[in-house]
Amino acid sequence: MSSPEEPLIDSSRSAEVDHDNTDFADDGGDLDAPGKQPDDLSPGLFIWLLTFSAGISGLLFGYDTGVISAILVSLGTSLSNRPLNPLDKSIITSSTSLAALLVSPFASILADALGRKRVIVLADVLFVAGALTQALSTTVPGMVVGRAVVGLAVGAASFVVPLYIAELAPAAHRGRLVTMTVVCITLGQVAAYVVGWGFGEYGDAATAWRWMVGLGALPAAAQLGILFGMPETPRWLVKVGRSAQAREVVQRVSGARAGSARRAEATLKRIEIEVREEEQARRLRSRRANGRARWLDPWFELLGTRRNRRALAIACLLQGLQQLCGFNSLMYFSATIFTMLGFPIPTLTSLVVAITNFAFTLVALFLIDWVGRRRILLWSIPFMVAGLLLAAYGFSFIKLSSYSTTDVPTEAPTAQGAAVIILISIMTYVAGYAIGLGNVPWMQSELFALNVRSLGSGIATATNWGANFVIGLTFLLLMEALTPTGTFVLYAVICVVGYGLIWSFYPETAGLSLEEAATLLEDDNWGLR
Repeated sequence: MSSPEEPLIDSSRSAEVDHDNTDFADDGGDLDAPGKQPDDLSPGLFIWLLTFSAGISGLLFGYDTGVISAILVSLGTSLSNRPLNPLDKSIITSSTSLAALLVSPFASILADALGRKRVIVLADVLFVAGALTQALSTTVPGMVVGRAVVGLAVGAASFVVPLYIAELAPAAHRGRLVTMTVVCITLGQVAAYVVGWGFGEYGDAATAWRWMVGLGALPAAAQLGILFGMPETPRWLVKVGRSAQAREVVQRVSGARAGSARRAEATLKRIEIEVREEEQARRLRSRRANGRARWLDPWFELLGTRRNRRALAIACLLQGLQQLCGFNSLMYFSATIFTMLGFPIPTLTSLVVAITNFAFTLVALFLIDWVGRRRILLWSIPFMVAGLLLAAYGFSFIKLSSYSTTDVPTEAPTAQGAAVIILISIMTYVAGYAIGLGNVPWMQSELFALNVRSLGSGIATATNWGANFVIGLTFLLLMEALTPTGTFVLYAVICVVGYGLIWSFYPETAGLSLEEAATLLEDDNWGLR
């Protein structure tokens, strides 16, 4: 094996490799291919710093979705001077998802018009405003408004941050770097449960929940300062005609390793060719459109081309399944569930689930590029199904008169054993989710061609938040209508259906450049091989 200072590519093969491997580290192929060195293929410090900086949005996302679990059992009569009923809790919880659903398509338009970085800045401003609005709320409608403002921020950030990282990351490490965003989300959820437990146990009962939500403004303010040193993505810069700036960004991401300057130039040329070809195709279709409004062009590009339709179908499938499997019902209502099950400190029990989610997301961080997106989903979903069915079995031993936070299980000895079974089953389910469905759907941008990447990712993200809204609004109602056993069986059936669809239609994109991945869906077999 040659030293890291030696060129990555033999000069006799340079023309071939320049054409086939186009991302920043020239690492789109097999690590064992001749001339490739593992040291040269690892992402540099600059790209890790970029990923961490952008990942603060994930931290905020996780914190704001996780902290509501502790808040729901801490509000008491603080809002509107009365105890909250299940409908109040469902509306407060689901308002975040509804706002995120509404903003996601518009965020994609802003990301194309203003750039990926500026949309992250806008999301940070909304995070701060939403956190302060919640902390100062005295009524249920006021709390709903605050949660909705946070939802606008979460909807924009959840779409644009994975897109931002994917357009900057080396191909061989793109999955790992995008998964870092999910790691930050799970870390934010852990932080939310720690804060919820700390304030719940040691804080003033009347104001603890206000501190919980208000602290969400601090990371957003910190990220606003960091963003001034972060670049725009080269693909967006080329798209708007700023190739010189794009070249600087590509060179910074490539670093000072041997051959990086030549690879950076090859990457830039490939992006420019793709942008030029897509612009020519768009103009041709516009001339055939007989005066159609230009703002409709991206929609016709997305829905009028077979590979783009297929990419949209797969991305929406994965994002919808990520929520309809019921995971966020645990994030939103875990403290409520564990209160019903009789655990003495429900927020601390919820922390165990959040730590499980964080730990297995770290496992996914190291597996996602090695195992591959498709395979990791097919391996992990059966564990989710097993966990859900075991939880349904455990709930069959517990009888509750209703599903409020004040009920405790009847038949205590049997209920205690069943509660432990349910906790173990939920941890199994969460572990399977964290390894696969928790992160793979956020690789959605690699399915789309550049000209529809932002719009397609925005629609897929809107699908995620639409399904999230349904889960947040219906979970407590389903628990009453179907019983907990029926609710968890329903989620298991959804996972089984999703497994079949993934097996049939989702191709492997690991190790491919964004340009190569976008061409997979052109053949009749949906890129499966």
